[in-house]
Parts: sequence; C-alpha cells; structure tokens
Amino acid sequence: MNFTKLFVGAFALSAMLVACDSDSASAKDTEIEELSSSSAVEIPSSSSTIRNDGLSSSAIESSSSSVMESSSSSETPQSSSSEAPQSSSSEAPQSSSSEATQSSSSEAPQSSSSEAPQSSSSEATQSSSSADVNSSSSENEQSSSSEMGIIYGTMTDSRDGNTYKTVKIGEQVWMAENLNYADSVKTPSLKENSWCYGNVAANCEKYGRLYTWAAAKIVCPEGWHLPSYDEWNTLFTAVGGKSTAGAKLKSQTGWTAYDGITNEDSFGFSALPAGYRFLSGDFIDEGRYAYFWSSTESSSYYAYGMLLYYYYDRAYLYYNSKYYGHSVRCVKD
Repeated sequence: MNFTKLFVGAFALSAMLVACDSDSASAKDTEIEELSSSSAVEIPSSSSTIRNDGLSSSAIESSSSSVMESSSSSETPQSSSSEAPQSSSSEAPQSSSSEATQSSSSEAPQSSSSEAPQSSSSEATQSSSSADVNSSSSENEQSSSSEMGIIYGTMTDSRDGNTYKTVKIGEQVWMAENLNYADSVKTPSLKENSWCYGNVAANCEKYGRLYTWAAAKIVCPEGWHLPSYDEWNTLFTAVGGKSTAGAKLKSQTGWTAYDGITNEDSFGFSALPAGYRFLSGDFIDEGRYAYFWSSTESSSYYAYGMLLYYYYDRAYLYYNSKYYGHSVRCVKD
C-alpha cells in the first residue's frame, strides 16, 4: 500500500517537471519571436556595404562623384596654350611647352599666354633703326623667283651683303628667311646676344641666328622691323586664321614628321624649326619647334612671340623670357 503511493507520487512529480520544461521552452520561443519582430535588421545588398560610420559605400561613391564633377567642371583646360603647349604658355601648348606641350622635347618656354597686350599698335610702325643700326640696307624687291605659284622678291642687307627672299602675304611684305645678321662691331649690342643653334656656324646658314629680345628689337635692317603682336595676328588672318596658320606657314621640309600633319607652306613664309636657346645656354627643339620674337613687351621680364609646333597645324602667340634666344623674321615698314 505505502509502496504504491510512493510510486504514484514520483510519477506525478516527473509529469510536473516535464510540463515546466515545456512551458519554459515555449516562453523562450515567444521571447525570441518578439525580439525578431520588434528589431528588424536590414541586411545590406551586395551593391551597398555598411560602414562603421553609418554611410554606405554607394553613398560615398555618389558623394565623391559629385566632388569630382564639380572639380573637373571648375578646371580650365590648358591650351601650348593659353594657346601654348606646356611650357610655354597660354597661346602655346605646354611643353610640352607643356603641348603643348608641354613640350615633348626637353625644357619648354615657361608661361605662354593668349592674353593680348594692351598696347601694341604703335609698335607696328616702329622703325628698327637705332643708335646701333645706321642706314645699312638696300632693297631689290623685283620678282626673283616663282615656286609653287608663289612670287618671291629679294632684299639685300648692305651691312653684311646678305640677300634674303621676300614674299607678300596679304598687305604685308615679309622676309621669307630668318635673319642672319651678326656684326657686333657695327652693332655692339649684339655681342653675346645672338647665337647659331648649338654654336655650330652651319646652323646659322640653315636657320638664321637666335637672338635675345633686346637684340631682336634693333637687328632688322633699315626699312624693316620686328613685327608686333598685332602684325603677327594680321599674318594669321591673311593665311586663313590661327587654327591652320601653322600648316600654312611651316616649310615643307626640315620638320619632324607627325601622323596627320602636313606642312603646306602655302604662302612662301617657309618657317623652319630652328629651336631656341635656353637661359642655361642649352639649345633645344631643333626640328620640332619654331620660335619667333615680336616687338611687343608683356612685362619687364617677358615679351610676346609666335610659336609653331611640329605636331600642330595651329600657330600660337605666347610670352616668354626676354633672355631666351629666338629666331627673327622682319616685316617691311
């Protein structure tokens, strides 16, 4: 009797414990279910990664994209320059010239610019005679030859007897060759201010001389003068505009070849790639660039000039250090 009661009691206790465990498990399931429903967590898609700072990578990309667009839209692309490739300048591409060149040759002229000078019309009629240059030229302007339908004249510089071809382009008469006058006895200011490229005499016969701006201003024979900024622009207009003036003015020979560029020399100007002399005394860019002085000053340190590149059809006006050595083309008064 007592054994039977004990057995029934133990069985009842086991049933109660099972019921308690079942209730406890049910309560935990309910708690987990409630937790899940009350704090839903959004799982990021593969295109958007959640960062510790709460920003998604897609938001960051969108933000940086806006900054890049803003930055690129506010930047003004360089032109060789200004209209000058890299190094040079504004009207010139950067040297390359960083056009450019910057310039693909070595060191290109610094800071070229398309900025027009404020006052250059008076310089257009400037006489090239000075204390250093007396009555020293004679002219023989009759037609002397015809090449590709171009009528050339000649003029003789009586200071040294050199004879130059001349050509009329529009209303202007230009020397069709670079000046090669070097007599520093008759013209003392030329001393140490003009050079043959590479200090090789044969290059003066080929390209003419390279002059500092101070020398260039006074070196043209009587009746001729260094062209002003405006006179270079007049030449560009006469040959069809600045954008193609390079192709029209460059000699058909002597230039480094470049795909897509054809030098026409349509008007007989026959610009040769004489390069230039740098401040350090180095000679740079033979075969690739032609640099010509103008009489127009930009500042106490810079003066304007005209620049032609082997890889552009365009012509450029730019400014450069007055102490560089550039070519000179004289235009008739």
